Parts: sequence; C-alpha cells; structure tokens
Amino acid sequence: MPVELRRGGLHLSGTALWLDAHRKAPLAFVSHAHSDHIARHERVIATRATLRLMAHRLGALPSCLPVPYNRPFELGSLCLELLPAGHILGSAQLRVIRSDGKRVTYTGDLNLEASSTAEPAQVAECDTLVLESTFGHPRYRFPPKAEVLEAIESFARTTQERGATPVLLGYSLGKSQEVIRALTSRGHSVVAHASVCAVAEVYRSLGVEVGAVRRFDGTWLPGEVGVFPPHVWKFERILRPWPRRTAILTGWAVDGGTARRYGADEAFPLSDHADFEGLLSYARSTGASEVLTHHGFAEELARALRDRGIDARPLGTVRQLDLFG
Repeated sequence: MPVELRRGGLHLSGTALWLDAHRKAPLAFVSHAHSDHIARHERVIATRATLRLMAHRLGALPSCLPVPYNRPFELGSLCLELLPAGHILGSAQLRVIRSDGKRVTYTGDLNLEASSTAEPAQVAECDTLVLESTFGHPRYRFPPKAEVLEAIESFARTTQERGATPVLLGYSLGKSQEVIRALTSRGHSVVAHASVCAVAEVYRSLGVEVGAVRRFDGTWLPGEVGVFPPHVWKFERILRPWPRRTAILTGWAVDGGTARRYGADEAFPLSDHADFEGLLSYARSTGASEVLTHHGFAEELARALRDRGIDARPLGTVRQLDLFG
C-alpha cells in the first residue's frame, strides 16, 4: 500500500515523509493549519500561508520548506508537487511521483466550491488517490455556497430588525474569515473574538482582504454582527448580549438537531469541505485507478465509489482476494 495508517498519522510507504502527522515527526507535509493537522515537526513541507498560520498557532518552527503551488521539486528519489485544496487559505494537496513513475495524491481536507478567502482547488491527476472523506455519506449534500451565505446574511439582517444582536459561530481559522468578508461586503459591521481577528491579520499580511472587523473588547455596539468560535461562546457567558440570536455555521447542519446540539437558534450548512457528490466527482476527475478513503465516512464513500466502478477501499483495510477471479 503506498500510504500507511500509523499511530502518529499517515506515512508515505518506503520514505521518511509523514502526511498531516498529529505527533511530532522528523519530516512532515502539512496540508493546512487547522489544529488537528499540525504539530511541531522537526522539518515541515507546506505552503507559505500554511507555515505562517502554523507559526501563529505554534510559535516559530525549527525548519520549514515553503513550497509554491504547481512547482514540482525533488526529495530524494521522489518528485513532489503541491496543488490548491480549496479548504482554507494555503491548504494544499500533495502529489508524489515515485521512482517507478506511479503518481500518488493525498488531498488533505478538500473543498471544491469557490471561496473568497482561499485558493480554488485544482484536480490532481494521479494513479492512487488518498481522499479525505469527512462528508463521505450520501446524506451530506450541501446547497450552493452563495445560497447559504445569502441565508446567513438574511438571518443577521432579520435579527437586527427584530431588535436583537445576531451572533455567528464558526471556526476561528478559515470559516470566520470567509463569513466576515461576506458580511462586510454586504454593508454589515462585524465584531469578532480576538482569535478570529488575529487570524484575519495574518490573512491580510498574506494579501487576502477579509474586511473591516472590530476586535471584541467586552462591549457590543449597535448594529454589529458577532463572529465567535463555538467553544469560546460556550464558556464566556458573561460577555453575551441580550436580546440575541445565534447561528452555528457547519456542514453538520444537514443533520437534524444540529442547532440544539450547539445551543444555537439556527444552523446553516456552510462548510469548507466537499460534500458527498463533490467527493465522488473529484475522485472520478483525477483518473485514479485506486482510491483510498480516509477519515470520516471512509467506508461509505469507498462503497459508493465501488458502486460506480472505481476500485476503492478505506485506508488501512486489506484488499480481499478474489477467489473467483
């Protein structure tokens, strides 16, 4: 198998290279800077944006190799190339060409819908595809992002018309910056948690405009829309305005009861991941003869791909011998 599932994460077989290892590794490719994909590795291969965001979250890193998109380079006997993944700013897929000519692509977290604050995803043609499968179940089909953003803006405007403060809950890195840009472009004033504002500053330093946002200082000004990480909002009760209405922004909003689980009034399916149909379409477009699904609904996605004539299985499973082949 070209990629192995180990205790520390994924490992490219027969090499020193780890893929999004969640424990410190001697050499690791990091697809993006979300906390569940980073660690203080001895050497890191990533895009410049990912390295900047990692340093913001972890402090200075020992040794880094910033790599532009679409610029192949050699690592021993391997040829490596990073391609945009569309997930958040700086997110990348890794395509590896081995000495035998076989092309292996690891997608990391993937998003195929255009984002105002992230590079658009590219199709990485390959022979073996390691496909992130967070929303790899048939029930996860997202509405077009433009419709979701319009519904979020309508929620904010209607809440204000009713004399309450709208508060949107989303990850501090990636989703918050995208929704701030969407709101400010529609004329809304935005106040956000310090962690969201700090990431927005990193975005600006990398040439990505997010929009004007006030750092939350414990006060709420009339006409503002709040943007907070869900875990912060859960515990900092003393800072909450009243009256208010809250909305959680997550792909899991497709599931019933999501708003209640987060303690919110509404839930909107704004995701920075590809949905089920997007994952199927992407796997076909790569031309891969073998697909290894990983994370989330890996078994369900592999089964759906097999039903469509693609050789697919969850990473870490052993291929069964065809007794009647």
